[in-house]
Amino acid sequence: MTELEVVGFRPDPAQYAWTFGGVKPVMGVKPGTVLEVWTEDAFGGRVRGPDDLVSRVIEFPFVNPQTGPFYVEGAEPGDTLAVHFVSVEPSRDWAASTTVPLFGALSATHATAMLHEPLPEVVWIYEVDRRRRTVTYRAARGDHVVDLPLDPMHGTVGVAPAGFEARSSLVPDAHGGNMDTPEMRAGTTCYLGVNVEGALLSLGDGHCRQGEGETCGVAVEAAMDTVLVVDLVKGAATPWPRLETDSHIMTAGSARPLEDAFRIAHADLVQWLASDFGLDPLDGYQLVTQVSESPVANVCDPNYTFVAKLRKRYLPERTLYGGVHARLRDMGRAYLAERR
Repeated sequence: MTELEVVGFRPDPAQYAWTFGGVKPVMGVKPGTVLEVWTEDAFGGRVRGPDDLVSRVIEFPFVNPQTGPFYVEGAEPGDTLAVHFVSVEPSRDWAASTTVPLFGALSATHATAMLHEPLPEVVWIYEVDRRRRTVTYRAARGDHVVDLPLDPMHGTVGVAPAGFEARSSLVPDAHGGNMDTPEMRAGTTCYLGVNVEGALLSLGDGHCRQGEGETCGVAVEAAMDTVLVVDLVKGAATPWPRLETDSHIMTAGSARPLEDAFRIAHADLVQWLASDFGLDPLDGYQLVTQVSESPVANVCDPNYTFVAKLRKRYLPERTLYGGVHARLRDMGRAYLAERR
């Protein structure tokens, strides 16, 4: 293993990115670089107690700050950016969740207009115990207390969109963005199609944990210390975000209605089986029908996100994207071994 190039970056609040696209890069990095970054929580650290209602402490649209963007040297449209998450760890001993007026899957929203009043704003503060690997839920209007497993992930990871667009950090789409899938955890490699020179990678929206769907629209939101390895696969197009772990391949589709997000994810999975695994598309369609896993990522963002998963053991043995997942995984393990 060659010596790792490790770069650290902790943004000043003035450096937060609030969109994907339309933002100048904070720094350039070479492919193969290990990035040590800090990300603020979705509330900018302003929700710290039961009286910190989002309507009081947040000035919209300044929500969901991103760390980045990072200019990846040599990245051009038509390439694929590979982002491997080595570690994702809460940087505080507390985290927050809330209800937000006119937001969430079980509330009236601007797009689902109703005559009833918005749901009340309530704040839940979670205790984070990194040693025990738990977060503690306490009912705000009762006495129920339960420890939940700590399962840190990033709700948001993405690149600049195509067509000179700038998209809100709340929006998931083909560029990635606010997909809110718990699959974006340590050990996962995320593949993103490059749309502009340098790719312009940003990430944020750390969650100590999140149920599938992120039903109320807010997970256990936390600032994160994250280590990732960034690499580049030249000449490989990736139409929608794809993920790879040691056990699964996955695709993420984002759209409204939810059925279209489901269709995008599963269609891209079938197309991936055809292009990289040599299956006839209809054979791939049949296999996906019988063995796919389909977790809902979010049903609350401006676009909804579905993930289609398939276990590698059901597939022909293939090296994907030139074997970048295994290579970055090994780099991540070497990084962790050096710091023990």
